[in-house]
Amino acid sequence: MIQTLFGSLKEAEEPEKKGLFDRMRQAVSRTRESLNDRIEGVLAMTREVDEAALEELEMSLLASDLGVATTTEVVNALREHAKRQQIRDGAELKDLLRAQLKAILDEQQKPPKTVAIGPEVILMVGVNGTGKTTTSGKLAAFYRAQGKTAMLCAADTFRAAAIEQLEVWAERSGVEIIKTRQGGDPSAALYDALQAAKARAIDVLLVDTAGRLHTKNSLMAELDKMRRTAQRLIPDAPHEVLLVMDATTGQNGLQQARLFTSFAGVTGIVLTKLDGTAKGGIAIAIAKELNLPVRFVGTGEKLENLLPFDSGAFVDSLLGA
Repeated sequence: MIQTLFGSLKEAEEPEKKGLFDRMRQAVSRTRESLNDRIEGVLAMTREVDEAALEELEMSLLASDLGVATTTEVVNALREHAKRQQIRDGAELKDLLRAQLKAILDEQQKPPKTVAIGPEVILMVGVNGTGKTTTSGKLAAFYRAQGKTAMLCAADTFRAAAIEQLEVWAERSGVEIIKTRQGGDPSAALYDALQAAKARAIDVLLVDTAGRLHTKNSLMAELDKMRRTAQRLIPDAPHEVLLVMDATTGQNGLQQARLFTSFAGVTGIVLTKLDGTAKGGIAIAIAKELNLPVRFVGTGEKLENLLPFDSGAFVDSLLGA
């Protein structure tokens, strides 16, 4: 009986895992083709994995947006392995590379803060154009699919049409939205949303904040005010501060992300437009250089095109499992 139960659970998990892998594989197809071509090119020039091959691999990883720090760490580890024990061929090189990349990602995959008193409050932060409002709506649908109740708070009162855009996503996701007028007080909207979420026993409250540029100190001060407002009603809120980043900006977005992490207390990353770049290695650079977990990746415009990040599926998809 027990064996049958575990067998059934495993059978139920396998299609879900396969579905995640297939969708991740499709999302990073451009990166995989580019990186695989480069790795195959490296190996075509030599019969064994020697120093020249590792130097070429280093250039390939840099071209895939892993960044200097991450690439250096990975290649140095491969170099040390080669000193102790020869790397026989391309298959072994890929296996070693896969293990290195997964280890970097896994090191940062800290679990979210435990929610003592509901609702779970998630602040969505990031500059305009990264897909922050769209991602807020997709996350609401994701949590609903997990069997949780969700609510959206339209606290981006600065950008024209931001509230209307979030209303559309609320309707698509089938969740309630709390809003104020354009130009209104974002903290007041958040306060109303928190009261409504508590009264209605909502599990997750997703707060779409204004697209803050690091040069606009008043907007950063407003974000700090929103944190204090949340803590008045829920002492350990916000439970997550998710920075939405556009994968197509690559290394250029990292400096902006560093400033957000210092000002906004970011706890995780949502990497959008992953399917629109041939440099998906930025996910690994983010984990390494920002010391933050990637929580979700956006892989398209549809409601379901938001995937929980899985390091194994991502690396296998990247290198062609």
